[in-house]
Amino acid sequence: MRVMVIVKASHESENGIMPSTEQLTAMGNFNEELVNAGMMLAGDGLHPSVRGKRVRFEGKKSITVIDGPFAETKELIAGFWIWKVASMDEAIAWARRIPAEEGVISEVELRPCFEAEDFGTELTPELLAQEDRLRATVEAQQAKQG
Repeated sequence: MRVMVIVKASHESENGIMPSTEQLTAMGNFNEELVNAGMMLAGDGLHPSVRGKRVRFEGKKSITVIDGPFAETKELIAGFWIWKVASMDEAIAWARRIPAEEGVISEVELRPCFEAEDFGTELTPELLAQEDRLRATVEAQQAKQG
């Protein structure tokens, strides 16, 4: 199963306060453990929401672009990973190992990604073939850039 690990934003991340060398080293070492375990599929940190945009849709008739920053830091994300794990319990076990700074409250959210079998018969063989083709194309593009 694939799990998205959502790193919640903090006052520091939303104000552009960059991590220390020690924090970067600890996170780099943790990421290396994830890669060596064969479970890290992707991961990145995000700039503060002041550099972001939101696009709000009301059908096709009304599309609105909203400039950051966005209110409610607790609802924002500062980064993410995509992990391949055997179970949610394994994801939790790895999440417990995420380097955390003493005295600073931080939070991650673990969310399972949909897999093809989750969609039942609505995912026709044609749609499944399209999904497989797109995934293979993305992987090939990443390999070229890599």
